Amino acid sequence: MTQSAMTQNATQNDAPLSLADLRSEIDRIDAAMHQLLMERSEIIDRLVQVKHTQGTEGGSAFRPAREADMMRRLVERHRGLLPLDTVESIWRVIIATFTYVQAPYSVHADLSGGEAPMRDSARFHFGFTVPFLPHMGARGVIDAVAGSRGDLGLLAAAPSPSAADPWWTALEAEGAPKIIARLPFVERDDHPAGLPVFVVSHPIADAAVREVRVYSLRVTGWSAAAGRAIPAFAEVVVAPDEALDGAALLVSLPPGHAVDEVTGALAEAGAGIRAVAEVGSHAATHKLVRPAARP
Repeated sequence: MTQSAMTQNATQNDAPLSLADLRSEIDRIDAAMHQLLMERSEIIDRLVQVKHTQGTEGGSAFRPAREADMMRRLVERHRGLLPLDTVESIWRVIIATFTYVQAPYSVHADLSGGEAPMRDSARFHFGFTVPFLPHMGARGVIDAVAGSRGDLGLLAAAPSPSAADPWWTALEAEGAPKIIARLPFVERDDHPAGLPVFVVSHPIADAAVREVRVYSLRVTGWSAAAGRAIPAFAEVVVAPDEALDGAALLVSLPPGHAVDEVTGALAEAGAGIRAVAEVGSHAATHKLVRPAARP
C-alpha cells in the first residue's frame, strides 16, 4: 500500500460514524454480550454435571468468598460513563441467577425493620428470578433457613436501637445457620441498596471467608461503663438478655483482632462473660471513596 493510500485509509477510519453506524455497533455489542451469557450458561451446565459425577451436588451454591472477590475486581476495573451502580446490579443479577440455576434457592428476609430498604437490597443483590419470601421477625427467617435445603436469609446488620430480640443467639448451636456474608459487598455513601445486611445460611465451611469473624457474647453486669470499654475496632449490636442486668452482644471483628480483646475489656469494666460463640464470618466490606467534586 502506498503512503497516499495509507493516509486516505486512516482518514476514512477517523471520520465520524453516522447514527446508523453507531446503532449498528450497539447491536453488535448487545449480540456479543448475549452470546457470552449463553456461553456462561453452558459452562454452568457442565459444572453441574461435574458436581453430579463427583457426588457434590446439593445444598446452596452460594460462594461468598468468590462473589466478594468478583465484586472487588469489578469495582477496580470499572471506568467510563456507565454508573457503577448499574454495572454492579447487572453483575449481581447474573451471579445470583446462575447460582440459582445450579441449585434453586429462595431468599428469606426480615421486613420488621422496614420493608422498602430490605426489598431493595434483596432485589439489587439477587434479582427477580430468585424467589423472595418476607417475614416479620428475624427468628422466622432463621427458622426458615434452618428448615430448608439451601435457602438464604437476610437480616439487618444494624437493627433498630429499639429492637429487643437478640436473634443471633439462635445461630450459636453447632448445626444452626451461620452468617456467611455481609451486603453490599461494595460500600459507598450513595449506594442504591446500601442497607447493611447479614446473609445467613447452613454452614458452608468449604466456601466460608474468614476475614471478619462474628461472635455472640452473653454478659452479666452490663452497664454504660462496659459499653464504653468495648474496643473501637469492634462493631457491636447490643440487646437485653434474660440474665439479671445482662446483655447479648453481636460482635464483628476485623482481620487481626481476637474476641479475647473484647471479653478482656468487658471483664475489666466489671461485666461477667457468660458465653461466647462464633456465629459466622464474612468478607471485609470493600469501601469505595469517590473523589470530591471540583468546586
